[in-house]
Amino acid sequence: MAGKKTHWIWISFDLGVKGDYEGIYKWLDEHKARECGDSLAGLNYEHSGDLIDDLRTDLQKSIEFTTKSRVYVIRLLDGKMKGRFIVGGRRMAPWSGYAENGGQEEDTGG
Repeated sequence: MAGKKTHWIWISFDLGVKGDYEGIYKWLDEHKARECGDSLAGLNYEHSGDLIDDLRTDLQKSIEFTTKSRVYVIRLLDGKMKGRFIVGGRRMAPWSGYAENGGQEEDTGG
């Protein structure tokens, strides 16, 4: 088995209204995470296998996720910043529809 590796990661989390915030706060505190804004933390994460797989497994052992839970991880991979959901997935952005999206064309029917 390969030795331990450490990666700096950012974790963004949205656990919903009834989410296990106590669980994730405990996990973040145990990993000496730094606060980086609302529901965003940065930390050095030590793992021995695949970063994403190890992190997902580690979080699932410590936090009770629901169908509304989402966790997004940002990390440096091959010299590029990469991000992905490791729990849940993308939703429609609350800002969708605020920008004007072109001219005022007339709609025509069939």
